[in-house]
Amino acid sequence: MHVVTTERHYKDKVYRSHLLRHSYREDGKVKNETLANLSHLPEAVLELIKRALNGEHFVEATEVLEVVRSRLHGAVHAVLTAMKALGFEGLVASRPCHERSLVIAMVAARVIQPQSKLATTRWWDDTTLPALLGVEGATEDDLYSAMDWLLDHQTAIEKKLAARHLCEGGLVLYDLSSSYFEGSCCPLGALGHSRDGKKGTLQVNYGLVTDALGCPVAVSVFKGNTNDSKTLLPAVKQVQNRFGIESLVIVGDRGMITQKQIDELSLDNGIDWITALRSTSIQQLVTGGHIQLGLFDDRNLFEIKHPDFPGERLVACRNADLAVRRTNKRDSLLQATDKLLQKICTRVESGRLRGAAKIGVAVGKLVDKHKVGKHFDIEIADSKLKCTINKDRVKTEATLDGIYIIRTSLNKKQLDAPSVVRSYKRLAQVERAFRSLKTVDLHVRPIFHWNEDRVRAHIFLCMLAYYVQYHMQEAWRSLLFFDETAWITESDDPVAPARRSAAADAKALTKQTDDGERAHSFRTLLGSLATIVSNECRPKHSKTAPTFQIVTTPSKEQRKAIDLLTVLTA
Repeated sequence: MHVVTTERHYKDKVYRSHLLRHSYREDGKVKNETLANLSHLPEAVLELIKRALNGEHFVEATEVLEVVRSRLHGAVHAVLTAMKALGFEGLVASRPCHERSLVIAMVAARVIQPQSKLATTRWWDDTTLPALLGVEGATEDDLYSAMDWLLDHQTAIEKKLAARHLCEGGLVLYDLSSSYFEGSCCPLGALGHSRDGKKGTLQVNYGLVTDALGCPVAVSVFKGNTNDSKTLLPAVKQVQNRFGIESLVIVGDRGMITQKQIDELSLDNGIDWITALRSTSIQQLVTGGHIQLGLFDDRNLFEIKHPDFPGERLVACRNADLAVRRTNKRDSLLQATDKLLQKICTRVESGRLRGAAKIGVAVGKLVDKHKVGKHFDIEIADSKLKCTINKDRVKTEATLDGIYIIRTSLNKKQLDAPSVVRSYKRLAQVERAFRSLKTVDLHVRPIFHWNEDRVRAHIFLCMLAYYVQYHMQEAWRSLLFFDETAWITESDDPVAPARRSAAADAKALTKQTDDGERAHSFRTLLGSLATIVSNECRPKHSKTAPTFQIVTTPSKEQRKAIDLLTVLTA
């Protein structure tokens, strides 16, 4: 018996029939008898029938093979592929050593599954990561020793990163953030301005230096009560002295680059800067008549000069969308605060709250809860409380809604006004780095280490993990819910909010990429790759037989993701 496939063409269509036939000889002639029409069967079943008729013997795979163990492989393979393309091993250390392998393993683990060092050693035993890097059996103490080794090599690693991503006269972005501790023993821990909203907890500050695109280059760690501006000069000196870059343009926010820092930076001819004025300074310029608000009727950007800022350029901007948002936010906060104060007024009127001191304490707890207490006029007596919104004060502040002023030491030949604004707005890239470091992906917080050097090493390790993730995200832009065009270009209005491209909006709406595949976040794409596993197999009923590996065949989507990482460049 055999299977015969016939084709019939009708109106540009091809119809195939699969027939089971029996051949026999009659009167010296070979004849065929059709036993069954198999056309309705799936192709895979037809193939099995053909092979069976050819004499092959089939048994269930589970009767002859067993899977001894399965290890997560796909996400590990993706991260290590990215690291190889980036030359990450050479960044960490030029020569192979066990500590380098452990550091690379910890960085990869933090990109894939950020958790404590002890939990990491438990997690990666179920992956192919230790075997691929030769760190099988590594303990928590081994990881701590590798962290100590990493801290000793931090300067050398950051020099290599700076050589890759910084250049003479280029932009250098700098900002500061903080993370809280679990515990109270670390010398770096101190009470300060908590950016995590964890009031009353000890925290550590860390400043991040990046290139103009937000790629991390260096990180410095400070006590939790260190003022933002005090960290700027060490960061600048680090770039100059450690990295050998004599001239640079440092970009920092208004709380980072203060007048004191500007005075000190001006002593070095190689340092230029871009920052913004505080709202109080803007108000003084408006009330003094140095900014004519009517000029914003025709344009949203113009330059001004002022004797209080000698040798500087001031670029005044007005963002209409930002103005609307600020007005609405202030109105909401005023209403919320007024509602809280009226509750106290009701208590005073009913006689449940008496005495100017007690009333003052109650008001003091609530009046500035939403940071708008300056807009209220409050009269307090022993049995009287009157709280009203000062509309004139609100109106005065509202005139500045959407207005901000960029100040810089750069002259017009070095950078025109629109480019100055674009350069300042690049600080959003550092904020994106902090979001990834702290919450979305790498989870630098909470910090459980108590040894000062281990805290520094932990934060540096997280920065290296973000370095790898940053480049993976750039390579995967077409697969992620990312805009594939530059976030801000020379042709864009520098003042207007950055707009997503039409292609990015379509991707967000359809949840699909241009080629019809699923669009992902960075985490969900890693999760998809994690379904690729390495199965350790052996013949069944033979415990001494050697094992062999069978790796899940990647899907089209998974293969594309890995292929994009192979051509990644730093």
